[in-house]
Amino acid sequence: MVAVDPLIPPFLFVLAAALVVPLLGRRAGHALGVLATAAVVPYVWFVPGGAHLPTLLFGFDAVLFNVDGFSRLMGVIFGFIGAIAVLYSWASGADERQTAFALGYVGTSLGAVFGGDWLTLILFWELMAVTSTLLVWHYGGRAVRAGFRYALLHGVGGTLLLGAIAWHYVAAGTFLFTGDGLAGVVAPVLAAVGIGVNVGFIGLHAWLPDTYPRPHIAASVFLCVYTTKTGVYGMFRAFPEGEIAVAYMGALMAVFGAGMALLQGDMRRLLSYHIQSQVGYMVAGVGLGGALATAGAFGHVFNHILYKSLLFMTVGVVIYRTGEEHLEELGGLWRHLPVTAVAFLIAALSIAGFPGFNGFVSKGMVIAAAHKKHYDIIWYLLLAGGVGTFLSFIKLGYYVFLHGEYGGDDVRPANVGQKLAMGSVAVLCVVFGLYPPALFAVLPDTGSYEYTTYTVPHVQEGLILAALGVVGFAIVKKPLSKVGRVPDVDALYNRAGFYGTRALVVGVTELYAAVDRAVVATSGAIAGAVKDPAGTLDRFGAVGVIAGDDALTNGARERTEVDLRAGFGTSVLLVVLLVVVALLLLV
Repeated sequence: MVAVDPLIPPFLFVLAAALVVPLLGRRAGHALGVLATAAVVPYVWFVPGGAHLPTLLFGFDAVLFNVDGFSRLMGVIFGFIGAIAVLYSWASGADERQTAFALGYVGTSLGAVFGGDWLTLILFWELMAVTSTLLVWHYGGRAVRAGFRYALLHGVGGTLLLGAIAWHYVAAGTFLFTGDGLAGVVAPVLAAVGIGVNVGFIGLHAWLPDTYPRPHIAASVFLCVYTTKTGVYGMFRAFPEGEIAVAYMGALMAVFGAGMALLQGDMRRLLSYHIQSQVGYMVAGVGLGGALATAGAFGHVFNHILYKSLLFMTVGVVIYRTGEEHLEELGGLWRHLPVTAVAFLIAALSIAGFPGFNGFVSKGMVIAAAHKKHYDIIWYLLLAGGVGTFLSFIKLGYYVFLHGEYGGDDVRPANVGQKLAMGSVAVLCVVFGLYPPALFAVLPDTGSYEYTTYTVPHVQEGLILAALGVVGFAIVKKPLSKVGRVPDVDALYNRAGFYGTRALVVGVTELYAAVDRAVVATSGAIAGAVKDPAGTLDRFGAVGVIAGDDALTNGARERTEVDLRAGFGTSVLLVVLLVVVALLLLV
């Protein structure tokens, strides 16, 4: 008798909850959502490692529930932040249908990170794009068009990744993870670009700041977590030993995202660019390879999910209580939202990598790995990204909570549910920052490495970056106040896509019209010849004699010319009739 593995992949009960939540009403539905996602944490932490639930998927060997250190970490943080985000959704007025879409998004993301083969991963990867698009679309308004562009770009990325997987299968003969990454030369290139859409490679990133500011504030908390971090996980599976070109792209992302964030006035758009910047550190860690860089990359995945969701929650409370999204309309809110201001301060210091907060631990690991491997350009870029991060969050905090005075109605503080959600995450940002062994205990086993978080040079580095951020903001504060909306690459390819498709449609339409006119004219000529052959012969025969030909002056020569013309016209008519008859017989 064959033993049946009794384990259930965690995505099943999250997706089951997503189906039931809309039927229970708002309070009970959200309670079920919190329980379903929170249950993922202990379940995946204690479940035995290994390849569970081997099966056939589309006729190929697949593993639906693969548990190792990397998938376990992703499951723990995905489940925890999913529960927090559902609580925040309930406290922030989201309806049960939106939360059902969000749970579908969480469930498909869990399916992707726990798949033990490329086929399962790409299946849930594409379902994740569908569920996240539905989450964006549910809000309506401006989110619909942004969601369409989001879906379109992720469809392209998923297609490229699917091509890479197919190419890998031809070379390796299996879809199962072997620990060696993707085989061949073409598959890694296609995968890097396809996954690069999800992680926000420069040039492929515009969907991120375009989409995340559009939907409900609670939807943004979900969106800032799952797509990009699942992308980092996929990048590691594709390049488990690293790929230096990927590392350079990650370092450039860290600088580009921070620089673009500094120029934004929309709060959620600013935070969205910083997703790209911080994911750049993770991508750099994966690309560098080796024990320290890989551990740092996944430690930063874990930490980033905490502080970035906290940042979106704090900004969400500001929007929820004021109705304003732009920095120019805000100011002095620390008096009205003291708990939110403290939570924002903790999250901002965490993302900036200030000593004592969780970002300092994991970001420092990636930077130290680049330094130890003597990739000086990557090292300098990552440090520059750190300065840009300090600048951006000094700007955001200053204009929202300190500078001036909000001129709207009296602002009520965050409600109990929002405070509980923000407080839970804020505490962890501090705990993992002050006691790094707690973070190291969660990290997967990447091999042996030496790293001490709190050394004098490392702390000095964090303080210097912070000082440069403060001084830099004092210098650029006035020029930044005059900067309006800064266009990104989507301004180019949205326009190119619009006019390019318009030219294609018009070109095809005009070509069709020209062909149609030619066919109609030819058909009419043939029909006229069949109906009145004598008249047609007369028209062909009436072609005039060549004018001015003095050698053809006698009447006999003229008659000969007319006879020749008539004979030629008859021949043409006969050929046309024969072609028509042949076509009719063939049809």
